[in-house]
Amino acid sequence: MLAPLFALAAALALVACSPQGGEAASEAKIYMEQNAERDGVETLPSGVQYEVVRSGPVDGLKPTPTDEVKVHYEGKLADGEVFDSSYERGVPAAMPLAGLIPAWLEVLPLMRPGDEWVITVPPEMGYGESGQGPIPPNSVLIFRIELIDVLPGPGRVQRG
Repeated sequence: MLAPLFALAAALALVACSPQGGEAASEAKIYMEQNAERDGVETLPSGVQYEVVRSGPVDGLKPTPTDEVKVHYEGKLADGEVFDSSYERGVPAAMPLAGLIPAWLEVLPLMRPGDEWVITVPPEMGYGESGQGPIPPNSVLIFRIELIDVLPGPGRVQRG
């Protein structure tokens, strides 16, 4: 009788310590709290944090949810491991806003072409408890985003 109980206790302990468990979520919360205290870091109501590296022209076209954006970006985990980079590929990426993670959907409409920001994404505004590909569950994500251009969506007139 003790063996099954011990096995159950061991399994529960492993789940709690795994990336899907509470430990990863706690570590993410601590990371976000500490990052928020750094000079120049702003925190949005959702918990997404951003730091302006460079600002483009103030009259630039801000993207809307129906637009496509052309960006250079680098995504990495809190430990510094790069999981995706248009810089490494040597080609900027063009993508519709509608298909992006919640943090990008919130931040990109605040940016203008020429802006370069570093955003720090709490798990719930990224890939959450499930993770995706090389991104473990409950991961804080750090993106350097350089907005190169806004490609207006259907029905939107580009100023020019």
